[in-house]
Amino acid sequence: MFSPLFLGGIMVKDMTQGNPAKILIKFTVPLLISVCFQQLYNIADSIIAGKFLGGDALASIGISYTITMIYMAIANGSNIGCCVVISQFFGNKNYTKLKTCISTSLISVIGLSAFLTVAGLLFSNPLLTVLNTPQNLFEDSSLYLNIYTAGLIFLFLYNICTGIFTALGDSKTPLYFLILSSVFNVFLDYILVKYTTMGVSGVAWATFIAQGVSSVFSLVVLITRIKKIETPKFKLFSYEMLKKILYVAVPSILQQSFVSIGNIFIQGLVNKFGAIVVAGFSAAGKLNTFTITTLCALGNSMSSYTAQNVGANRIDRIKQGVKSLYTMSYIITLPLFILFFFFPENMMQIFVSANDTEIIEVGKQFLKIVSPFYLFIAIKLIIDGVLRGCGKMKMFMVSTFSDLLLRVALSYLLTPFFNELGIWYSWPVGWLLATVISSVFYFTGMWKKNIHNLAQN
Repeated sequence: MFSPLFLGGIMVKDMTQGNPAKILIKFTVPLLISVCFQQLYNIADSIIAGKFLGGDALASIGISYTITMIYMAIANGSNIGCCVVISQFFGNKNYTKLKTCISTSLISVIGLSAFLTVAGLLFSNPLLTVLNTPQNLFEDSSLYLNIYTAGLIFLFLYNICTGIFTALGDSKTPLYFLILSSVFNVFLDYILVKYTTMGVSGVAWATFIAQGVSSVFSLVVLITRIKKIETPKFKLFSYEMLKKILYVAVPSILQQSFVSIGNIFIQGLVNKFGAIVVAGFSAAGKLNTFTITTLCALGNSMSSYTAQNVGANRIDRIKQGVKSLYTMSYIITLPLFILFFFFPENMMQIFVSANDTEIIEVGKQFLKIVSPFYLFIAIKLIIDGVLRGCGKMKMFMVSTFSDLLLRVALSYLLTPFFNELGIWYSWPVGWLLATVISSVFYFTGMWKKNIHNLAQN
């Protein structure tokens, strides 16, 4: 059974014992719900902007979103780095080093977010120029992006706190904060857009405030809980520990960042087709991102589960966990495929009115092309979780960059022949290649050779 463990009066979850299927279901479901609420930030922005401010506002936020995805990628990569190392220390029952790893992660991420905030504010307009942002969308895109960038410290703090809670097997606490934050964000979006003249800036400030509230509460609760774990004196910051974190975090950050950078190149291509295609891609892209981010929760869950079992030298349990998450991936991807493939017009009308037929048609084409392949990317992400959790970062990066490079290359090669449809076709081809590569690493057993146990190095 999935029994809780109490350290200093706080409940954490040991995933090295008990039925893997039951453990992963109880651990993963709150993560999936968390992702759904986290996506409400961006989806609510687009829905409210599209409904109350029009297609240009929707397109402006969509263009900015491509850049903000880089920040989210770095935050998520940092999250994964600390999560894997902390999970291994937890599985190894080394609570003193666990505390050092936590404090090192928090200090490092504060410094990183400060650097990115300054750099982001300085280079936001040049980035929008590189993206071929249409002139009528430039001002609103820049305004939204700058406000979002100013709140990066909240994004990074929340993500690192979530990673720490997850590493300790607690997927419920981040969920509670996220529900509160997401509901608050939607409320602020509605009030600031409908009842003020703030326009796109109102959407950005709603996200800024909601993320701030969520991150501060998460940090306070985390520090309070960690203090209750009784250990000998530990280092607040350790360069040796930072190296362990970076061993996993840097490849994860590079992977997610390069994917986001690849999306910037793709967005640049999309922007050349004008505001209607940009708006359609923005709306459909939010639905696609919602799906992929939800599936990423399966991979993150697998990372924590794998890392704990690597730390406890229970490698035999990992394959059982993979089988359990495969079943869960079928349950998730089937209804999303049905909605996006058979009812794309209805899904697009969440963001725009039924009269915006050209925008709806663009989004409809995108969704019908990519949605049949969601199961394949789900399988890849689960295997990625295994590779990260056991420290096989080179294998992880090979499969990811193959997807990225092929998607970007195909987008440029196919657009002269198929216009924007060429960009949409590149998605499933890239996903299929990456899934094949990841599957070879996993099913041949290559991932089990010389597993990197950071808790013992």
